[in-house]
Amino acid sequence: MLSASGLIKSYGGIIALKDLSVTAVPGQVIGLLGPNGSGKSTTINMLTGLLQPTRGQVRWHGRNIHDDLLAYQSVLGYVPEEPRLYGYLTAPEYLSMIGGLRGLAESIVNRRIDRYLELFGLDSDRYTPLSSFSKGMRQKVLISAALLHDPQVVILDEPCSGLDVASTLILRSLVRTLAQQGKVIVYSSHVLDMVEKVCSDVLILHRGQVVAQDRVDHLRELAKAASLEEVFAALAVDTDVETVGQALAEVARA
Repeated sequence: MLSASGLIKSYGGIIALKDLSVTAVPGQVIGLLGPNGSGKSTTINMLTGLLQPTRGQVRWHGRNIHDDLLAYQSVLGYVPEEPRLYGYLTAPEYLSMIGGLRGLAESIVNRRIDRYLELFGLDSDRYTPLSSFSKGMRQKVLISAALLHDPQVVILDEPCSGLDVASTLILRSLVRTLAQQGKVIVYSSHVLDMVEKVCSDVLILHRGQVVAQDRVDHLRELAKAASLEEVFAALAVDTDVETVGQALAEVARA
């Protein structure tokens, strides 16, 4: 079980995140939503152990992850929002490096790499440097790297970025299957439709605070909304989106 209790993060007296608490159990997919500046990245960085909270704790099976951060990160698979890869390496070279850092046997790593490249349609590019990969291709490598060691916790930050429609559908199936395998999954995204389809529960942040936290279907019912998009717009969007959209379309015609 992964839990966060009373998380607060401040920078020089400015609060970026205030009093966030959440618990994720095996098989559960928790969606993390919020506009830019809402505290999503801060939350993800604390859940992965990359950032220490000012107050509060993140616990894995009841133990503060910072008591033994390496042990926690050994069971963690993380797909970051920004695909920072070593461009001079090929995909197999990069994944082999990750497998070695994870302490996996070379034979196991090579077998898994071949399978990931095949399933993601990257096999014909196995000798191409990552610097020549498209954003979507790099994203597939990052997802492969996150899953290479069969993690117990999977944290995905904008995992659909750059993916085409077919790959997005594959990712949806992947997330559901990982949940069925008993993984703890946190899914952060701006793609509301995807969150609604893969997440059982959702946490909506706005200006550093939790404004909604419940099952997706229950939130829709409470807000009397047909979709998660309508719930999000009601709770976390300050702007009249229709008015602004229409005004933007008229700027060049004035």
